Amino acid sequence: MKAVFASMLPRYTSVALALATFAASTALAGEATYVELSVYPPAASLNHAADYQSVVAVAKRADGVSEDVTEQVEWSLDSEVAFLDGSILRPETNGHGILHAKLGELASQCDVTVTGVEVNKPISYRHDVIPVLVRAGCNSGACHGSARGKDGFRLSLFGFDPKGDYERLTREMTTRRINRALPDDSLLLVKAVGGVPHTGGKLFEHDTVYYEKLREWIESGVPNDLEGAPTVESVEFYPPRVVLEGAGTTQRFVAIANYSDGSTRDVTNLAVFSSNNDSVAKLDPSALATAGMRGEAFVMARFDTHTVGSQVIVLPEGLEYEAEMPPPVNYIDELVDSKLADLRLEPSVQSTDAEFLRRLYIDTIGMLPTPEEVEQFVADATPDKRAKKIDELLEREEFSQIWGMKWAELVLVRTENNRVDYKAMFLYSEWLKEQMETGVPLDKMFKELIGSSGSSFDDPAVNFYLVEQDTNKISENVAQSFLGIRMQCAQCHNHPFDRWTMDDYYGFTAFFTQISRKRGSDYRDWLVFNRGSGESKHPVTGQNVPPKFLGGEQPDTKGRDRREVVAEWVTSPENPWFAPSLANRVWAHFMGVGVVEPVDDFRVSNPPSNPELLDAIGTHLVDYKYDLRQLVRDICNSNAYQRSTVTNQSNETDTANFAHAQTRRMPAETLLDCICQVTQAPEKLPGLPVGSRAVEIADGRSSNYFLTTFGRARRDSVCACEVKSEPTLSQALHLLNGGTVHSKIAQGKLVRTMLDEGSTPEEVIDAIYLRCLARKPSDTEREKLLAAVGDGDKPVAELEDVFWAILNSREFLFNH
Repeated sequence: MKAVFASMLPRYTSVALALATFAASTALAGEATYVELSVYPPAASLNHAADYQSVVAVAKRADGVSEDVTEQVEWSLDSEVAFLDGSILRPETNGHGILHAKLGELASQCDVTVTGVEVNKPISYRHDVIPVLVRAGCNSGACHGSARGKDGFRLSLFGFDPKGDYERLTREMTTRRINRALPDDSLLLVKAVGGVPHTGGKLFEHDTVYYEKLREWIESGVPNDLEGAPTVESVEFYPPRVVLEGAGTTQRFVAIANYSDGSTRDVTNLAVFSSNNDSVAKLDPSALATAGMRGEAFVMARFDTHTVGSQVIVLPEGLEYEAEMPPPVNYIDELVDSKLADLRLEPSVQSTDAEFLRRLYIDTIGMLPTPEEVEQFVADATPDKRAKKIDELLEREEFSQIWGMKWAELVLVRTENNRVDYKAMFLYSEWLKEQMETGVPLDKMFKELIGSSGSSFDDPAVNFYLVEQDTNKISENVAQSFLGIRMQCAQCHNHPFDRWTMDDYYGFTAFFTQISRKRGSDYRDWLVFNRGSGESKHPVTGQNVPPKFLGGEQPDTKGRDRREVVAEWVTSPENPWFAPSLANRVWAHFMGVGVVEPVDDFRVSNPPSNPELLDAIGTHLVDYKYDLRQLVRDICNSNAYQRSTVTNQSNETDTANFAHAQTRRMPAETLLDCICQVTQAPEKLPGLPVGSRAVEIADGRSSNYFLTTFGRARRDSVCACEVKSEPTLSQALHLLNGGTVHSKIAQGKLVRTMLDEGSTPEEVIDAIYLRCLARKPSDTEREKLLAAVGDGDKPVAELEDVFWAILNSREFLFNH
């Protein structure tokens, strides 16, 4: 019936509209699908005669699914300041009004402000021409934005040098590239519309706004307004979040730019759109997202130097979901479970006591529980035994050692020829461990490190500025280590997928340009101090760039060490990246994957899997005065941490929403320590006495074959990718055929000792399982192993083979 009426729409418009309204009301009353109606943007500002603003209406169902109902709602304006052309607002007269949207009993509105209808805005190089070149891809790396340009024409990559681009557009190939007398004959236009051969192909048609803007600019005498034109301060992208049901479902988006003069502009036809997961939600050039397979995507709009995005969740049509969530333990579970409900994912069951205990020991202290600890914990019927065990392990020395090592990877604790002597490096490492042992707040620790001056012996934190001495690299390391921001791209051009520009890069680098170093009275000692001079020079303009916080203000640094100023800003509770970045690193350590992954790559185009969760753990870290143990306690007590690694049909493909625990290979140092522990055969580690743990190795340059094979970080860079945890063939071969496992079993003589003390083969097997896996073997496993061991007297070799097999099993090697 709907198809019949749809075919009659051109002749019976009023009848069709009435039917649409009736259908919407019926759906609302009969199916009760819609519970909320929203209009985007919530406010529209029209600033000149030719201005316009697209509007989108989104209805939300009771089950959380959203639908684009822009064509179904009844639109009405309560004044004549503007009129609606389809779904586009156009100005009529100066003033204020309200755009109303109604769908059944639901209503929403958009405030409309109109100014400057008497103004015909002139064409702008900054606001019209540059966006067209970016939108068309002319200044991309694959086209004229490459280092050497393309076909004799070069533009700055993504427009980082608009002044130079203007010169190349208007001064090179005079009257050919730009023909002011005959604008339509300009190569800039002729090639773009395919009038002559063009390596980049046809970019747009004659009747598009892109052709119109470029032609108008040429016809107007190629005006250059770079000096006085307002700049883009931010970009908004609506709707901020949608949940679509069924492949092929669509949702329109709208992008709005906010300028420094207070004006706004609909830039939906000028922004560049993309999706981080096209198979889930693909965003076309008109900002229309089309749902694909089940999953989650982040759709993005890039305009000027700003990239913003929205979350899109796609669900199968008619999916039934009746998951029973356990009661939340804390705020973590509330936010994780809310996201799982949105995705219709059923969480895995809770881990067993033995599984939980083994996981907790590995994560918190880098060791395995002893057989006695396993049996005692499993037998304990106290309801709060898990919380008590968490508190107990957080106070152990080994917890401080684990985090001393992790922060050492972050701040590059290593020897460095002619700069960092072993003594200085060792003191640097011990300083970190001491901070952890004494409970120094993380913000205080890193504030002291960033602003440090003095002797590498007396003030070990200054070694951060000795390991790396390149000023640009230091600023990159500070941003990546403590803010999770990778700025490297912005050294040469504006970041294509984030907000950072070359101005941001060299403004932040300016905080570190006045560092000086000289040798102390001991030739091994170095002094780091502020020399009070030195500037950061912009490679394009050649001008000195004053110190400026990332995304923030230009502080007054007169009479102060600039590093102290930036240290205060980096570690400030108001800094939007510091606390979330640290909290995310802690989360990733215990959960196997960060809310932002990789943990040191915070950017718009790499969004958090659960933004509310990231904000919550960062906020709580601030509320806890940056007490690491408090945040760890929250994470470990949560249902999210204590879930089983066993998946169900609903969550088996989930890798980022914490529906189940992640199976993770133990880090290199922890694995070696655990092998030494269960075999009772200590390792002689470089620079340490026999019996020391691998996590205590201070120098990133020190290692052995086992640690290198299993991915110990050399600390050459601050990148989290230096620590390797992926299983490899070399690792498997080393465990099977190398000397580490076999020799330690023989060296420790655990099997022989137990047999000599009167233990039966069955008891030895049980003990091996408890030591390695925190559980006893199943009846089937025990039966098969006893059959393989045989009935011989003191079967040492056979039981050592069992031990060897367990140590080579995935169940031992992985934290689960």
